[in-house]
Amino acid sequence: MANEILSALKKDYIHSLIVEGKRADGRGFKEMRDISVKTNVIAKAEGSAYVKYGETKIVVGIKLQKGTPFPDSPGDGIIMTGMELNPLASPDFEAGPPREEAIEMSRIVDRGIRESHAIDLKKLCIKEGELVWMIFVDISVINDAGNIVDASCLASIAALMTTTVPEDAANGFESIPLPIQNIPVGVTVVNIDNTLILDPGLDEESVCDTKLTVITENEGALSGMQKNGAEPLLPETVIEMVNLAREKGAELRERYLSNLSIRG
Repeated sequence: MANEILSALKKDYIHSLIVEGKRADGRGFKEMRDISVKTNVIAKAEGSAYVKYGETKIVVGIKLQKGTPFPDSPGDGIIMTGMELNPLASPDFEAGPPREEAIEMSRIVDRGIRESHAIDLKKLCIKEGELVWMIFVDISVINDAGNIVDASCLASIAALMTTTVPEDAANGFESIPLPIQNIPVGVTVVNIDNTLILDPGLDEESVCDTKLTVITENEGALSGMQKNGAEPLLPETVIEMVNLAREKGAELRERYLSNLSIRG
């Protein structure tokens, strides 16, 4: 009962702020939190990145190992994405196997990478039908202050852009930079009281009517979308959300990833 009362009070507070044109942290509705990106933060990984969205903190490590290709793509490398919700990051996270929430969020990140063809997987083939490189994208949530998905998308592509594929001298495969050919970026917009709010904080996520994550590619094409929340969205609202995601995605690429050159 106490939690329900607290939740209702929180929702009333956020709604009253929105009516006044305000947010709890002082940002404008279309303003993102301060963001920082650091790469090569894990010495034993083939690539890594640490990203902060305000106080949301994400670490991504990239590991590569050799494996057998899938039968329907014998000449392509393999990519697999997983997420760990560290119990120290939030009182809502528990130790143990990945929760459904973590699986869903990692799938959003994975879908953006796959559908944008961010990596030229054919260049990761060592012996067609026999041996390819497998890429493991391991996302660890260090602190949850809202909008884990966007921070994970940015950290994942930053880590991939700084990844080096090891050599396999026995099979004549030379070490190469991971062949990146596109840069997918995720932007989440929430709808609260028919007001669109960018980069939601934890409280805003908890009270929003609907949340839409849009992943865009270099030229603004869509490579992934995920809607959460039971409330429907009007077509014109979806278009507005997508256009906002395109605009902010381009800003994120220019500001935080342009110094990490595409090396495919």
